[in-house]
Amino acid sequence: MTRRDLAVIVVAAGRGERLKASAPKAFVQVNGHTILEHSLAPISDLADLAQVVIAVPETHLAEATEIANDVLTTDAILDVVVGGDTRQQSIANALAVVDDKIEIVLVHDAARAFASNSLFERVASAVRATGASVIPALEIADTIKRVSGEQVQETVDRSSLRSAQTPQGFMAVDLKRAYANASDDFTDDAALMQSQGKKVSFVAGEVEAAKITTPEDLVGVLSRLNGPGRTGIGVDVHRFSTDQSKKLFLGTIEWPDYPALEGHSDGDAVSHALVDALLSAAGLGDIGSNFGVDRPEFAGANGSVFLTETVRMVHEAGYDIVNASVQIVGNRPKVSGRRAEVEAALTKLVGAAVTLGATTTDGLGFLGNDEGVAAVASVLIIKAEGRLGS
Repeated sequence: MTRRDLAVIVVAAGRGERLKASAPKAFVQVNGHTILEHSLAPISDLADLAQVVIAVPETHLAEATEIANDVLTTDAILDVVVGGDTRQQSIANALAVVDDKIEIVLVHDAARAFASNSLFERVASAVRATGASVIPALEIADTIKRVSGEQVQETVDRSSLRSAQTPQGFMAVDLKRAYANASDDFTDDAALMQSQGKKVSFVAGEVEAAKITTPEDLVGVLSRLNGPGRTGIGVDVHRFSTDQSKKLFLGTIEWPDYPALEGHSDGDAVSHALVDALLSAAGLGDIGSNFGVDRPEFAGANGSVFLTETVRMVHEAGYDIVNASVQIVGNRPKVSGRRAEVEAALTKLVGAAVTLGATTTDGLGFLGNDEGVAAVASVLIIKAEGRLGS
């Protein structure tokens, strides 16, 4: 007979600032599904599952509830709560609604979206067998150095070190008591338990449970799931216009006090280079073959029009966009004051981190003579194949 005494808390309240995404981390899409969806997928089949509690930003309560109802194929109780300013506060909010009949609690970071069902089961079984706290952990492959300032002090014996992962498992009564008595903020629940004299053991972790924190982490996860990515390069050049009634647009943003760029559309060299890079990476031709000057509907069109359609085409071709970089080449406009604004606008349109740089030709050529602006873009895309439901 099933005991039904297990609860899983999924922490999904992080803003994801280091991921440089346009949404909170758990709601960023990977392979056509949000990170939250992927993280919930292995939970439904857990033995003894009685309750799932998800901590999310207040702005995403409804979305998280809808996602959970779609993904969780279980009759376990579902609660979605507002997360706190820290991970520990989010878990405290989640613990507050854990049913008093629950004996074992697993706490899992949604950012470790590709942890397997077997990892959850391994941790839960160890907690049940020992009646104590258990975490999954990986051996450390790199040589570890202890440093001070810029000086290496010593080489640390890595045989006694492990890299902690989630889900971490606890007896519910012990975890609730530890949170009630917490006097400091800890980076994981095992550290909180140890601060109050509790023993923590570990089971083997797994590489697939790597945490997604930065764009580089996302590239690594996607590479393991889908194989190597594809890169694309795009270049666009436009001369400055003498028509003072026209406006300058770069990166879809208007730049007052600068002359416009000539072009069939708005002459946005940044957006056009980015479009070409995306099309090139996906093998979809170039901006001319897809949005040619013979198409009157694109006369004067803002760069966002081309980017929106290009992103749709890339996704339709079966790819996810990992990140992109664009460099403006020319004497003007000065980019530094509006870099963040352009990056935010492009990141929102592309659905992945876009960075912007600028340089000059040191006075050489038509760009050095201040006759126009060029832009060079590079992108990384990766085949979109699921793990959800696999």
